[in-house]
Amino acid sequence: MKYFVTGTAGFIGFHVARRLLADGHQVTGYDGFTNYYDPALKRDRVAILKRYEQFHQVEAMLEDATALAAIVSGVQPDVVLHLAAQAGVRYSLEHPQSYIQSNIVGTANLLEALRAAPPRHLLFASTSSVYGGNTKMPFAESDRADAQASLYAATKKAGEAMIHSYAHLFAIPSTCVRFFTVYGPWGRPDMALFKFTRAIIEGRPLDVYGHGKMSRDFTYVDDLVEAIVRLADKPPEKGKPMPGDSLSPIAAFRTANIAGGKPTQLMDFIRSIETAVGRDAILNMMDMQPGDVVATASDTTLLRCLVGELPRTDVETGVNKFVSWYMDRRGS
Repeated sequence: MKYFVTGTAGFIGFHVARRLLADGHQVTGYDGFTNYYDPALKRDRVAILKRYEQFHQVEAMLEDATALAAIVSGVQPDVVLHLAAQAGVRYSLEHPQSYIQSNIVGTANLLEALRAAPPRHLLFASTSSVYGGNTKMPFAESDRADAQASLYAATKKAGEAMIHSYAHLFAIPSTCVRFFTVYGPWGRPDMALFKFTRAIIEGRPLDVYGHGKMSRDFTYVDDLVEAIVRLADKPPEKGKPMPGDSLSPIAAFRTANIAGGKPTQLMDFIRSIETAVGRDAILNMMDMQPGDVVATASDTTLLRCLVGELPRTDVETGVNKFVSWYMDRRGS
């Protein structure tokens, strides 16, 4: 099949595209190579993807509606995976416009391009952050998600709403997948695992927000990729809900959580890094950051109903794989 993947130079987009290419699909990647973090890491990811003959990379911004529409029209993709976004909760406090432009304007531009060339299935990378201030655990797709705690989360929720409207108006079958704290090799330098590992190796204090009393439903990247690949073949059908479905009553649209399904305390996560590195961390306990939430936990019942049982890499194994990658790259 022909896939159009936005964000192929990013952490998750790279892993998804590499899996699709390994499975023999044609993949057109679209990425702006912004300098939110070191573009060299992004180009190293894409260099790996370019080893596949059936891969084509386009360097352009989502905000460039003309370029985006031309590429989509030329590719005529069967499946679109919209993974590109301005990520990060804390960065949104200082650079709000980058989130508005990339996550809202960019997504609107893609939807307009798809209006003229509807794919079989559009998958949109949303986030567990859309659940925001919800206190009921675990988070389920049927829960209200109207109390976002950060602009990043708000732009993702806006993306979901826009995609629902296009699914309804222009018959674009769409799934918004809500990712829960994805980690693994080739991760972003602004992510906790990357920062913690680097600080421990270098013998520097690491900032632990919420005084370590937070928990996250960590998801190893390979497990997430497996879920996305399977979901790509499961476009929602209007009027045909699954048990416990989030299917819209008026459109071929649903939301689906993707998570490890086993929340981990932040201090246990740090201890796993210490074990993998072979060195104790120097902890700098700090108050909660604005925009953060205390805990996340996912109900993955719908996901399993849609695609069956999925691999679940435990945190210790996943952290070990990341640390091995990090140390190899650090030595290169």
